[in-house]
Amino acid sequence: MLIKKYPQSCVFIETDSKKILVDPGQLNSSEEFLDEWKEADMVLVTHKHFDHIHPDVLKKLKIPIYSSKEVADAYPELEINVVARGDALNFYNLKVEVTKAVHGYIPPFKDGGEVLENIGFIIDDGNTRVYATSDTICFRNDYKADVVLLPVTAHGLTMSPFEGALFVQELGAKLVLPIHMDNPKYPTDIVYMRDMFDKEGLKYKVLEVGDVVEV
Repeated sequence: MLIKKYPQSCVFIETDSKKILVDPGQLNSSEEFLDEWKEADMVLVTHKHFDHIHPDVLKKLKIPIYSSKEVADAYPELEINVVARGDALNFYNLKVEVTKAVHGYIPPFKDGGEVLENIGFIIDDGNTRVYATSDTICFRNDYKADVVLLPVTAHGLTMSPFEGALFVQELGAKLVLPIHMDNPKYPTDIVYMRDMFDKEGLKYKVLEVGDVVEV
């Protein structure tokens, strides 16, 4: 399985049978990405915030989109296949599990920005389980994954590096790929993140846009 990093929380995951685009947002987006994104077999969107979904791009791509009812209601111009936590999508030898996610709340979200229906995805090709958590705070769960796409922005939006490290350990993950670090309004303390992950003995890779990792 190959994972390619794009801005903010967007990744392109390639398995032996499918190509999956996750959270293609508007933050730092570029038209040059379209040539690669159009190869995707499906798009997975975790929640409605602009840094996770780019409706203009998705209309051009015309690729099946899977997301929550809240996202479908927020973007009626898109044809969205509605899924909910607990659902499982099966595509030949690929399984996509829809997970719980709990977006943090801060007062600026009061007028329409609050996420009431947040979901994550576990992509399982039979060999590797990759967990795209969405922007989430810590919550009790029994999920298991090999690789975690983990936002540790904090600022009341997501887990901090401390919470993220504990969350990953509970998942039993072998590799952490930090994401959601491109918004200057909510900067990630990368030094603290590295210190905390090193202290907890986590294996992690900080990817730049365009970097590819095989998992």
